[in-house]
Amino acid sequence: MPRPRKCRRIEKTPRVDFYKPRGIPMRELEEACLSVEGLEALRLADVEGLSMQEAAAVMEVSRHTFGRVLAQARGTVARALTGGQALRIEGGHWAVKPHCKRSPGAAPRSKETTMSKIAVTSEGPTLDSMLDPRFGRAAGFMVVDPATWEFQYVDNGASQAMSQGAGINAAETIARAGAGTLLTGYVGPKAFAALKAAGIAVVQDMGDMTVRQAVEEFAAGRTTAATAPNR
Repeated sequence: MPRPRKCRRIEKTPRVDFYKPRGIPMRELEEACLSVEGLEALRLADVEGLSMQEAAAVMEVSRHTFGRVLAQARGTVARALTGGQALRIEGGHWAVKPHCKRSPGAAPRSKETTMSKIAVTSEGPTLDSMLDPRFGRAAGFMVVDPATWEFQYVDNGASQAMSQGAGINAAETIARAGAGTLLTGYVGPKAFAALKAAGIAVVQDMGDMTVRQAVEEFAAGRTTAATAPNR
């Protein structure tokens, strides 16, 4: 019987989980996928300057395992940069807290896990930033787990720069982030259809509140999923 994979310890979830070459539409790009623990290995070795032994201890793995994770991560980033690919950060087998979190690369996520996250259009990267009433051209998205209040900010600059199709691109962005519900102000027909196709519930007509307040409204059951776009 194979030994169970041990979770690799990381300090925190990535603040940004997608990068792409500027000026190239997503439909023309190939994607490279960097695991979450691979990003942590890069941070420890190439940003913090830790030795292999020190970094392995931080991630609570063997030196051999750390070296393999680091080599794979460097290879992925090098291929993305030299090949002009978009870089998506997800997957692997990692833990921030004592309970292990599996992400898509380790095993298929259950619908329950995916649906637990809420994406909120946001003007800034904190829970106390104001909710951005726009969807497709929002500054970014706060992706929040309402059960634990863990969150990450996903920049929406790629959609803002698009002359058309911003809403569809934004829908793809929050789907990749694992959100099952969107809290926002206004959603157009094409974006609404893309969100529906991705299985994301849309709560619209929200505004003049912070991201935190919007999530609290949702958690308290004071919101209703929309059945049609409102813009």
